[in-house]
Amino acid sequence: MKSWLKWFILVLVLALLAAGALRLISTRQAQKAELAAQQSAAQVPAVLELAAADVLRVQTLELVQSLAIAGPLRASNSAFVKARVAGELQGLALREGDRVSAGQVVARIDATESQARVRQAQQQAEAARAQVDIARRSFDNNRSLVDQGFISKTALDTSAASLAAAEASFRAAQAGADLANKSLEDTVLRAPMSGVVAQRLAQPGERLAVDTRILEIVDLSRLELEASLSPADSLLVQPGQEAVLSVEGASQTLSAKVLRVNPSAVAGSRAVLAYLAVQSNPGLRQGLFAQGRLSIGKLQVLAIPLAAVRTDKPLPYVQLIQDGSVVHQTVELGARGEQADQTMVGIKGLPEQAVILSGTLGSQRPGTRVKLPLGQ
Repeated sequence: MKSWLKWFILVLVLALLAAGALRLISTRQAQKAELAAQQSAAQVPAVLELAAADVLRVQTLELVQSLAIAGPLRASNSAFVKARVAGELQGLALREGDRVSAGQVVARIDATESQARVRQAQQQAEAARAQVDIARRSFDNNRSLVDQGFISKTALDTSAASLAAAEASFRAAQAGADLANKSLEDTVLRAPMSGVVAQRLAQPGERLAVDTRILEIVDLSRLELEASLSPADSLLVQPGQEAVLSVEGASQTLSAKVLRVNPSAVAGSRAVLAYLAVQSNPGLRQGLFAQGRLSIGKLQVLAIPLAAVRTDKPLPYVQLIQDGSVVHQTVELGARGEQADQTMVGIKGLPEQAVILSGTLGSQRPGTRVKLPLGQ
């Protein structure tokens, strides 16, 4: 082989190797440039576009302060019909749900024994009256004899004492007759008030003792809520304050007003009972459970919705928008209240008109770039 051909082949091989090396270096540089571009793009933070519902401003608001209350409904007026004399119950036909009027006869107690006692007391009174007549005639006769000088004044004094004793016995017998008549009248059981029978506690034919409960009558035209309050909350409740209640089974809310607060705490629980007059409603019944909120006053304060306050850190904070970025700002919570059917909370640590994220957006990392909606 000629020498020049060998040199030509050698140069060609070197040229091919150099071209491959250059291509490899160019490819690696392109990959590095692309990787650097991707890293630069990753370092550029994404901008979170916000809707009008995602942000709110800190404002001074008038909050309605309220307490949660709950308890059973009870009739303001209720009464038990009791047996005033012992005996067999007769004539009881009323049952739960029946209406009664004040003075209406609801039942009777067998009056046989009472009638016999009345006759006995009347006879005793008649006998005592006869003794009075005898003692009076004896006194009149002795007084005439004393005037004529036939007997001494001591005998007259004895006759006067006998007359006084007979008159006292007659009065006692009359009182016994009145008591027997009263017992006879008590065998007729009457409703002490108008209302509805809530309980029937005895049956006809039963032998009843004195003070045995027979019927419970309630007046459903006036109902009260018996609410149990903690000692601290009871200091904030005053007569005249108003509440809105919901009753189990009722579709509409009811208004109520505080009538009175018990001056004594319940032994054991230390709870204080408050009584609220409830708006009359034909569907309400004694014993139903009601709950609601009692308005105890109004307060002017810098406030935000309680849902906007986050508590996933040791101290409560809000997500403040500052210079287009999210900042976790620690705040101090104050009094709570109601406005527009949502719970608001007084707050310290934010300026008025500061823009924060609402509670519906969730947690965002500090430094997240945001774009506010128009008008914010």
